Amino acid sequence: MAGNIEARLRELDIELPTPPAPVASYVPYVVSGKLVFISGQVTMAADGLKYVGTVGKELTLEDGQAAARLCAINVLAQAKAAAGGDLDTIARCVRLGVFVNATPGFTQHPEVANGASNLIVEVFGDAGKHARAAVGAGSLPRNVAVEIEAVFELT
Repeated sequence: MAGNIEARLRELDIELPTPPAPVASYVPYVVSGKLVFISGQVTMAADGLKYVGTVGKELTLEDGQAAARLCAINVLAQAKAAAGGDLDTIARCVRLGVFVNATPGFTQHPEVANGASNLIVEVFGDAGKHARAAVGAGSLPRNVAVEIEAVFELT
């Protein structure tokens, strides 16, 4: 039934933004066969960048989780565009790559990444369970706390 994922987003009180245009020499997503590869999405909100800074320094673990959740919302907006506007044509989330702008001694990258993973599973249910990498980075574009790339499979 069309609209299941959109209905779920409404239940979760999530409104997907208009996907932002790339700011460099790349495309926001590539569809290859049934796979959709989403370029890295950062903590862009309607009123600009959020969660700017380093997790473990200016930002807390909870800030990092919220930043990852915001990135996941932006990933979903790109996935919707890649799926021709219909998220119900997504069969599953295959993988998330989560990059955390963190201090050298920070070790809770998986907990930060859970901010995104939990949202994807909330939205897609079992089809949202995915492989994942959660890694620390010495810096990220525009000094954002988190950047996330993703792979989805289309039906």
